Amino acid sequence: MTLLYFSGLVALIVIGFLFGRARAAASGSIATLHSRPSYHGAFVVISIVVPMLLIFIVGVPLADRIVNSQAISALDPALLDDELRRGAALRDIGAVATGRYSGEPSAALKNAADTYASLHAWTSTLIVGGGWVFGLLGLAFGLRSLSAQFRARNNVERVVKILLFAAASVAVLTTVGIVFSVLFETIRFFQKVSPVEFLFGLQWSPQIAMRADQGGGGGAFGIVPLVVGTFLITFIAILIAGPIGLFAAIYMAEYSSPRFRAIAKPILEILAGIPTVVLGFFAALSLAPWVRGTGEALGLNVASESALAAGIVMGMMIIPFVSSLSDDVINAVPQSLRDGSYAMGSTKSETIKKVVLPAAFGGIVSAMMLAISRAVGETMIVVMAAGLAANLTFNPLEAVTTFTVQIKTILVGDQEFDSAKTLAAFALGFVLFFFTLTLNVIALQIVKRYREQYD
Repeated sequence: MTLLYFSGLVALIVIGFLFGRARAAASGSIATLHSRPSYHGAFVVISIVVPMLLIFIVGVPLADRIVNSQAISALDPALLDDELRRGAALRDIGAVATGRYSGEPSAALKNAADTYASLHAWTSTLIVGGGWVFGLLGLAFGLRSLSAQFRARNNVERVVKILLFAAASVAVLTTVGIVFSVLFETIRFFQKVSPVEFLFGLQWSPQIAMRADQGGGGGAFGIVPLVVGTFLITFIAILIAGPIGLFAAIYMAEYSSPRFRAIAKPILEILAGIPTVVLGFFAALSLAPWVRGTGEALGLNVASESALAAGIVMGMMIIPFVSSLSDDVINAVPQSLRDGSYAMGSTKSETIKKVVLPAAFGGIVSAMMLAISRAVGETMIVVMAAGLAANLTFNPLEAVTTFTVQIKTILVGDQEFDSAKTLAAFALGFVLFFFTLTLNVIALQIVKRYREQYD
């Protein structure tokens, strides 16, 4: 049905565009037309697409609801009130209707499948026929509206603006929906656990006893160890990625030849495409044992899973974020600033230090903030290299954990979404969202301040 419907839509679009353009061209010379013939054709296309898409978007879910309800009623009306049994029954009905049911269906199930098949065929025919009829009506309306003085361009651009606004609204509403979905679950968590304990507690152990005689107690939900672990690993990562990425960007933007840059920059950016689980394997199997062996050779006690190993590999991962963005920002600095510095007798290095980097400072800070946000949200590298232990320590040689690792750990397997343990994952996600939002706001303020200074 879908293929047939959209085949008709495509055919009507082609016919409408050609007829609309030809009708506009026949209305008079190009000089007498308010809009170009292509805009007239586009207006006819819009007149066809809008009603047909509306019928499809509204009709298909409505038809599915009617068909499913009638099929369930033919099987057992009591199933309409039970969501789980209703879903299972619909799967069986669909399997019988399509011939994929294993075994011999009952008479009631056969009757429900026959009802489903007949109603589905009838609604599909109705949707296809109605869509084509309204598409033809839209074609007729569009062609009838055309004339030499018809403002086709204005109408087409108005529709384009509406589409762009809708796209922007979807992005904004998606973000708002995510925030509120996490916020509501966080509020439920704070009804079970004190916000003071959560924000300032020094122990994280979200294991809650399922029975009164079972070990595990009531759990401990202090996030301070997670905050310290997240900041420690991120700090190590940015200490590595910041200088290396920035120096690489300066070299490729100011010193390298075009030939070397064309080769080196794609190779450097390959790091951004390496799956984090592969980097995690590298950290767990190669780097972590090397860090431990080196530490023991120096007389240090290094854990088999340490924040240092995770931070180093995470720093490798975010180098492309710093280098690529910083490179683009440095290249965006006007050449006139460099020429003015050279004219005053400055050397190339002095020009870079005194002119180029200050002018690009806002963009470089934004690159650093983006890299930090990427590091904060990383999970697999920390799981495989730093472990799951929520230790409150600033020692990079010990095992620590982060927000994202604990969210992953809590939500693995079957969970009861009324327990404080499971709801804690949403509270952690909300805190993490607030942290990354703060970083973005800081970056925007820095960019705004320095953009005003150098524009």
